[in-house]
Amino acid sequence: MKNFKPYYAVIFTSTRTKGDNGYNEMATLMESLAKKQKGFISIDSARHDIGITVSYWKSLDAIHHWKLQTDHIVAQQKGIKNWYSWYNVRICKVEREYEFNK
Repeated sequence: MKNFKPYYAVIFTSTRTKGDNGYNEMATLMESLAKKQKGFISIDSARHDIGITVSYWKSLDAIHHWKLQTDHIVAQQKGIKNWYSWYNVRICKVEREYEFNK
């Protein structure tokens, strides 16, 4: 593997409360804002019974700055109050990756 530089993944796993209550609009806004943050790489998301969103970052410092971003703090507070019945956040260092693509 040539020139692979480790990066970080923030894995947000959650279960939602019933109803949208503005969730989809806020999720779209958060993704848009995250993409503008210094150190952001990309994002993957899936939701069925459990939601999993993985955002990828160049550094722990970039993750820290995203956590403290003003609009993101508002979204976190609304999430606790309105949208999530449970969530878990994991921050992992990615030291290697590979993929298959047909």
